[in-house]
Amino acid sequence: MAWLVLWDIDHTLIDTRGVGRELSASAFERTTGRAMREQAKIDGITEPVIFRETAKLHGLSTNRTDFERFAEALADEHVKRAEDLQVRGLALPGAAAALHALDAAGFQQTVVSGNIKAVAELKLRVFDLDRHIRWELGAYGEDDDTRAELVRLSLQRAGATAADSVLIGDTPADVEGAHANGVRVIAVASGRSNESTLQAEGAEAVLSDLRDTEVLVKLVRGDDRQSK
Repeated sequence: MAWLVLWDIDHTLIDTRGVGRELSASAFERTTGRAMREQAKIDGITEPVIFRETAKLHGLSTNRTDFERFAEALADEHVKRAEDLQVRGLALPGAAAALHALDAAGFQQTVVSGNIKAVAELKLRVFDLDRHIRWELGAYGEDDDTRAELVRLSLQRAGATAADSVLIGDTPADVEGAHANGVRVIAVASGRSNESTLQAEGAEAVLSDLRDTEVLVKLVRGDDRQSK
């Protein structure tokens, strides 16, 4: 039975409804001096890769120092516009109840996210979704470029094995990163990937959303491997 739950954030627990892109654009301009005309693919991609590939779309070559400056600016923009994020964004249906139910069932919960840690913390805090999260066990965008390595790092930090763990996310990249480490996946079709896509990617279970906490707890325990 799993005892560690690895959560994705964007489109799994929350939706920034466009605010996130605006904040990225502000941080990009602060870092590079260029307005962000377009943004690279973001679904399931880590922040360093998004920044690097977005810079390329603008004819720019960047390094780690540039990313660190961008990350600092991005965290600052989130702090400055936290109220805007709270008003315009939302916690996805069932997110708060799911976190509470898994805590009540005795599971440790953390985050494996392409977001930098400061942004991940703020995103969940503004929607009051952070109270059950063990941040020190997670892995974040500044830790590595790849999802698979973030999952590995989180398992290492938690002292957990793949058999101890389950990842909950909404993208094929979440499935791929977890499976690269032998971790079971509960996929949620609350983002841009539908249920059939996530099933085809090999997620062990697929839910339409997080509202049915009884089913979710059973799936995390491994009592029921059937998709909803």
